[in-house]
Amino acid sequence: MADILHRVGIKDSAPEKVYQALTTVDGLADWWTVDTEGSAGIVGGIVRFRFAVGGFDMEVVELRPSERVVWRVVDGPEEWIGTTVEWKLRQEGDYAIVLFGHQGWKEPVEFMHHCSTKWGSFLMSLKSLLETGEGAPAPRDVQISDWH
Repeated sequence: MADILHRVGIKDSAPEKVYQALTTVDGLADWWTVDTEGSAGIVGGIVRFRFAVGGFDMEVVELRPSERVVWRVVDGPEEWIGTTVEWKLRQEGDYAIVLFGHQGWKEPVEFMHHCSTKWGSFLMSLKSLLETGEGAPAPRDVQISDWH
């Protein structure tokens, strides 16, 4: 198994604000993709994320306010199905720290490399949203290849 892992500090923010951006449809649409719908704030809810080239459906597996959010991929590209997306949150001085993991990839295929870069760019969008009030969700995200 292989994992995508990232760490981001969000200046002058708090884990509560990050948690809101991860557990509301409006919050997710402000940094990941504007085409977001579903039930992000309840365990067992399904959140649907759509992009120009396809999309993903996530089941909300765990919610610990201001501490942790876990999703399981239930629909999307074959490589994603069954993987988990985890967000661990904590305060460290003036920063909300986000430890991100997209875990359980069967193997580190080229698509995983692409997704790692895209997760990094979307985590920067989340950081920008919380620090400046404006994120860069799809379709306004950084394009890195024909996979978008």
